[in-house]
Amino acid sequence: MGGLSRLSERGAAQIGAVLIAQRGHLLCWVPVCLAVGIGTYFSVKSEPETSDFVTLALVAGALILSARALPESLSFLPVALALCLAGFGIAGVRAHAVAAPTLDWRYYGPVEGRVVAMDRSQSDALRLTLDRVRLERVPPDRTPERVRISLHGEGTTGITPEPGLRVMTTAHLSPPSGPVEPGGFDFQRHAWFARLGAVGYTRVPLVGVASPEAGQAGLLVFRIRMAASAHIRATLPGDTGGFAAAVTTGDRSAISRDALEALRASNLTHLLAISGLHMGLLTAVVIAALRLIFAAHPHTALHWPTKGIAATGALIAACGYLALSGGNVATQRAFIMVAVALAALIIGRRAISLRAVAVAATLVLILRPEALMGPGFQMSFAATTALVAVFGWLRGVEHGLLPRWSRPAFGVFISSLVAGLATAPIAAAHFNAIAHYGLIANLLSVPLMGVLVIPAAVLALVLAPLGLEWIGLWLMGLGLDWILGVAHWVAAIDGARGHVVGPGPWVLPLLSLGFLLLILWQGRLRWVGLAAMAASFALWQTAERPDVLISDTGTLVGVMTAEGRALSKAKGASFVARNWLENDGSGVSQSAAAKLWQPGPLVHLSGKRAVAGFKGCARAQTVVASVEAAHLQNSCTLFDPPRLRHTGAVALYRQGEGWRMRTARDAAGDRLWTAWPDQPPEGDQYVRINPTSRP
Repeated sequence: MGGLSRLSERGAAQIGAVLIAQRGHLLCWVPVCLAVGIGTYFSVKSEPETSDFVTLALVAGALILSARALPESLSFLPVALALCLAGFGIAGVRAHAVAAPTLDWRYYGPVEGRVVAMDRSQSDALRLTLDRVRLERVPPDRTPERVRISLHGEGTTGITPEPGLRVMTTAHLSPPSGPVEPGGFDFQRHAWFARLGAVGYTRVPLVGVASPEAGQAGLLVFRIRMAASAHIRATLPGDTGGFAAAVTTGDRSAISRDALEALRASNLTHLLAISGLHMGLLTAVVIAALRLIFAAHPHTALHWPTKGIAATGALIAACGYLALSGGNVATQRAFIMVAVALAALIIGRRAISLRAVAVAATLVLILRPEALMGPGFQMSFAATTALVAVFGWLRGVEHGLLPRWSRPAFGVFISSLVAGLATAPIAAAHFNAIAHYGLIANLLSVPLMGVLVIPAAVLALVLAPLGLEWIGLWLMGLGLDWILGVAHWVAAIDGARGHVVGPGPWVLPLLSLGFLLLILWQGRLRWVGLAAMAASFALWQTAERPDVLISDTGTLVGVMTAEGRALSKAKGASFVARNWLENDGSGVSQSAAAKLWQPGPLVHLSGKRAVAGFKGCARAQTVVASVEAAHLQNSCTLFDPPRLRHTGAVALYRQGEGWRMRTARDAAGDRLWTAWPDQPPEGDQYVRINPTSRP
């Protein structure tokens, strides 16, 4: 008994020693704990009540107080749990704070509102976001705070949209759609946090109702952005000008679809988004320029804190860049990371460290907890964390191993390699694609962003008051032409882009846990992170794809065959079709997938004529209809709009001799941003999928 007691004491002492070794690095785990709580909030299937949040707050407070009574080696464990609860509460508070009316029916009629954003849809149509919305016969308390309208057809831009202009048109609007398949990207949740209550399109011209309002700071910046974008595109026409406008003002509306596809296939799309790379390069250029100016004056160089002053100037430049770029989530995230690094430089601390990354991640999660669920947050912090860790390790390596002239090139190579490896799994999980030659494209392009494109953009800004900005823009165009050329060259290589199956829900969390253990944990236990990462990839390989997919409107059906997924339509519902095929890991087009469709026990009825002409169901037949088919309710396994409004998109999996059904409602749950009907249609008297029926 005494031996067992001594063994237990020895084990406790060893555990305590391991935990004590982490104490100097606990700050890095703060955003991790917050992320666990935030992720838990978004994964629960029903919205927590107010009393639940109060209870969690009380428990978190009790945990923090209890930490004082524990041994030093264990005292941070209740604090970590309290931070997880805090993350859950922060996400809940944010979700309620952004609450705004959402349209819960299809609307066609007059739409009036003020232009607050302009971009382009995936179909390359100009898209306007309007606030201060008015809809005919819709009371203010049910009118969405913001709507987004795509301008389709010729003549829809009867006037030129401009920031702050109040416009009116006749448009089709509908509620933000749910996931295209159970467990897929939840646009309803994205729209909720963007306060986007309806989306739609118009085919008639816009009419100006009132002139742009003056005096509002947000609109003033928006106008400056759009004016700058127009001037840049007038100086640099084509995709070059669109690229230049994107990296300076955040306006990506002038880039052609061909250029975008080439940038995606070569893994250079990140150069379009104003992210940490652009912010970092901009501040580096400003710091270098200011240090050179100060160094030219001996007294200033010797007696002034030039490093801190240069960092302050770079911080001011970063603030201006944030405002000019529109201040979207990705740019805010990049600005916070750069601001933390510059603040550390100003006070004389090391600018680039894992603690600085942790502080930036914590601020982003507190301000915008929903960012955790998006690829931008995940990829940017994965790349930054990996780069800081690897270059921290390389600082301890003897620099004499490499000639001095080769170190910059080696740094670029390592940066591209590490960032690419850190972000590739996340990009593949979200976009189902891998750029096989992305490293080559980045090695040929990223250095040019640092040595030519960004310095030329700064030069253009400095020369603008003299009317000589064209010099900087011309130099900028040379660099961007090269990058676009590289993108098209790499994209044209056979097999440049591969496709992967979408992972299951636990793959990314397990991969992230392994990555963080490997980077942040102190001691040999960190190598467990490699095992967790390997397990996540093994789990990815077992991802199960549905045998049958039904869209939430009944307009498209997809059946898995030996040759790939067969689609019921060659045109229409293209967004849904593309997502299904990408999640399957297939690179074929919708038209090619439609050629695989064969008539069988599963019938797809598209349109009123097809439904009216359908005489009746055969035994064990499943019917999907794009319009209501009430006369088939009791004779078929039927999926029509009334039922699909209750279930959302449907996935069917073969299970023995029958089928297992999973709906988007099952996956998403009943949350603030979902709008499922309370009751099934007509008591849900539809014939259900049963163990012996097969589509």
